[in-house]
Amino acid sequence: MSNHLEHTKTFSFLIAASFMVFLASTLQRASIANSLTHKAKTPSQKVKTLHRFVSLRSNKVNLRAGPGVRYPVNWVYKRRYLPVEIIAEFENWRKIRDVQGTQGWIHQAMLSSRRMFIVIGKMRTLRKHGYRKSRAVAQLENNVIGELKKCPSSSGWCQITVGGHKGWLPRVDFWGVYAKETIK
Repeated sequence: MSNHLEHTKTFSFLIAASFMVFLASTLQRASIANSLTHKAKTPSQKVKTLHRFVSLRSNKVNLRAGPGVRYPVNWVYKRRYLPVEIIAEFENWRKIRDVQGTQGWIHQAMLSSRRMFIVIGKMRTLRKHGYRKSRAVAQLENNVIGELKKCPSSSGWCQITVGGHKGWLPRVDFWGVYAKETIK
């Protein structure tokens, strides 16, 4: 009789334990689904793509080894509007990459959403319209910084302004925009 009673107790314990595992798993899945649904429905949250171009807000911006003031300054940028690419985020800090490939962390307050570019390589010709045979407007030297005005996704050209000149420059002549990115 005691053997039958022990089997019944064991069987009851296994059923209760299985039910508890099932219940905990169900509650956990419901909680995760609820939090995901809640996050997706929050209209005030703006989702920004991780990799994006921005520019430096000031003539002096510290590039740090990590995301916080306790990390050492590895570099000091002294060029306002220099375009940089955000490649990671941590709280109010952005990990950036510059035109030379240097990476580090900058506080978000030192960054601007203003879209800028930097000329790369040799002397480049700014054109009146977005094609090679269009009239030349200006010659742009390496490392000249200007502002991106628009970049149609179907075009290899972007409209820019620099030093009082407005015109079109091929995307391959500068750094600060992705190959198929659209800027309106």
